[in-house]
Amino acid sequence: MPRMQPTIQGSSDPLAGITVLERGWLSSNNVLLHAAPGETGAWLIDTSHVNHAEQTVVRVRQALAGQALAGIANTHLHSDHCGGNAALQRAFGLRALVPAPLLQAVRDWDEERLSYRATGQICARFQAGGAIAAGAVIEVGGRRWEALAAPGHDPDSLMFYDAGHGVLLSADALWEQGFGVVFPEVAGEPGFDDVGATLDLIGALPLRIVIPGHGRPFDDVAGALARARARLRAFQAEPVRHARHAVKVLLKYHLMEVGAQTQEALLQWAQAAPLLQGVTRLAAPGSSVEGLCRTLLDELVAAGALKREGEHYQDG
Repeated sequence: MPRMQPTIQGSSDPLAGITVLERGWLSSNNVLLHAAPGETGAWLIDTSHVNHAEQTVVRVRQALAGQALAGIANTHLHSDHCGGNAALQRAFGLRALVPAPLLQAVRDWDEERLSYRATGQICARFQAGGAIAAGAVIEVGGRRWEALAAPGHDPDSLMFYDAGHGVLLSADALWEQGFGVVFPEVAGEPGFDDVGATLDLIGALPLRIVIPGHGRPFDDVAGALARARARLRAFQAEPVRHARHAVKVLLKYHLMEVGAQTQEALLQWAQAAPLLQGVTRLAAPGSSVEGLCRTLLDELVAAGALKREGEHYQDG
């Protein structure tokens, strides 16, 4: 558990010494924790998708403004959060710390354990220099960032909490308007209770600002938690709703990853992704992957989330 403090100390600006590189939805945000005088270098939390890896290197180098980069820490290993690891390692010659349960999977590059085969997603292979577990602390910029377990969206996910300044790097456990897909539930394992427990943990922290894995930093933590809890209750009441949402997210994410694809190629990809086989049984019992995806693609186009031109689909 985090070490609680009765009051928040530190700078009047909770983001002093932090650069938030807000990205999009294919790529996670990158949070650069600048070094204080006398420290070995800055730390970067999460590195975005491989498609944007070279852009990430450029943006991080600019944000460093000549300062050294000492290391990377990943909140979790979905492809949108660690896809730039390899490029940054080549550029800066540094180590990456990964959630402890996944250290061996990274060293073996076990794409099944890392979820890339199941979801049909791509990630550039990188080297893990070590593990980070709940309770560990990264000291940088005169701050102590404690790793907090944040299961739910991903069972091995971490958040990073600076109690002295009331700042939380929440990754995909809490966004301003919700939270990430609950992948254990998609895979047929319980996960909703973990989401609720993680939201309760966040609600117990004395926070001034949350820096999410996607979207802008926000200070209305109570409002974000209320929206997230309402969303969670809706998914718990209708698990099929969450399953259909998960398939839509996977389809949209894949199209962001590849740019554009014909319906035939898209459906072939969906049929080959093991996770989509399982989630179809949850979202539309008795339906095929192809049938469910056709229906949901039509819904995504109608909602403006995707575009269709002839036989080609692309991100909206």
